[in-house]
Amino acid sequence: MTVESVKSEASPAPERREVPLAGGGVPGLGHGLKLVRDPLGFLARLRDDGDLVRLRLGPKTLYAVTAPHLAGDMLTSPDYEIGGPLWDTLDVLLGKGVATSNGARHRRQRQTIQPSFRKEVIHEYERVMVEESLTFAARWQPGDTVDVTAEAFRLAVRMTARCFLQIEHIDDLAERLSTALATVFGGMYRRMILSFGPFYRLPLPSHREFDRALAELHRLSDEVIAQRRAAAEKPDDLLTALLEAKDGKGEPVNYQEVHDQVIAILTPGSETVGSQLMWILQLLAEHPEQADRVSEEVTSVVGDGPVTFGDLRKLTHTNNVITEALRIRPAVWILTRRAMAETELGGYRIPAGADIVYSPLALQRDPRSYEQHLDFDPDRWLPGHSKEVPKYAMSPFSAGNRKCPADHFSVAQLGVILATVIPKWRFERLPEADESPRVGITLRPKRLLLKAVPRG
Repeated sequence: MTVESVKSEASPAPERREVPLAGGGVPGLGHGLKLVRDPLGFLARLRDDGDLVRLRLGPKTLYAVTAPHLAGDMLTSPDYEIGGPLWDTLDVLLGKGVATSNGARHRRQRQTIQPSFRKEVIHEYERVMVEESLTFAARWQPGDTVDVTAEAFRLAVRMTARCFLQIEHIDDLAERLSTALATVFGGMYRRMILSFGPFYRLPLPSHREFDRALAELHRLSDEVIAQRRAAAEKPDDLLTALLEAKDGKGEPVNYQEVHDQVIAILTPGSETVGSQLMWILQLLAEHPEQADRVSEEVTSVVGDGPVTFGDLRKLTHTNNVITEALRIRPAVWILTRRAMAETELGGYRIPAGADIVYSPLALQRDPRSYEQHLDFDPDRWLPGHSKEVPKYAMSPFSAGNRKCPADHFSVAQLGVILATVIPKWRFERLPEADESPRVGITLRPKRLLLKAVPRG
């Protein structure tokens, strides 16, 4: 019996099914209008149409993964790469840095930056995180109204720039970067969903504001690189590693790649951590009993001194507050991938070049995965509880070989900030604030204002 005859006698592979079309499309626009008007609600309801569904965005087809097991299959499969409308849009901002590149270029870039994100190296950032958190906590007087939207961005920018680029005098940079980021990340979501290129070239005020903010981000990257090149001494940090990096042929990488990498370090990390801090402080103001528990825990573990990384591991409830905030109010709420060749997912046919979208927010709020799925309940992460959560139903930093390399760094930032600020201040909600989500590439409150009240 030959190999060929064995193959011919084998039962044929099961036929791949066509992905069903989601309901609610509008002629001409498809599902684009819903993704603009109510993206959070629309994506949350999609699983009722199936674990994998087709969306229409004008003439374009988009596939939406709504079930955690299929999201995990996609994220861990070599058949899919970074791509799709999110990353195509981010190319405008990030260029071809580590966040948006693929293949050999991505592997080389990741090898350059990965040492700066190892757990043992993150401990070297403790001093900067504590200093910035103490400064943050000392900015207010009793009864002050805190513009958390601005303050959180500023803090995240300062931490990122000082830790990875060793920029010590960054007051002006932090202000400029925070302002530009808010405009750019807010405007990019609409460009992702409604990719009408010529429309965004019209001289409308909002388009001009976006273009000015984007140009400012690129100017800031150029300034950071120029200052380091002019410095007499080059510190052993991530920026120096980027300037000394080699390409696949052993030659120094070109200037544009260094520029794009600096943008990729400064912008996504600052935007996501700043947005996540806003949601955590909003949730603690909304649930003051949880803030009281954090304050009591930190006081019992840390005492009156500054928090250390060693203390963070002992702050069980504080860590559970962060995890639960990442679940119910994630800053990163939508991600996309692209199929490299025709493949299958969950028995459905995925054509070559197809764009796939999934929402960590929808997955992490799915009532099929979580009881009381809309409740803010940090205790759900206590031992004996979290094991009930399906795999990939909680993946705020993505998964697979494109998992965010800064996940441990980001969680350490949030832990140090909370352990420093919450024992000193209670935050009360104010009626003039607008806590509704601002839907952009990231998710954050539109205008978070809190009243700072000292703890007795």
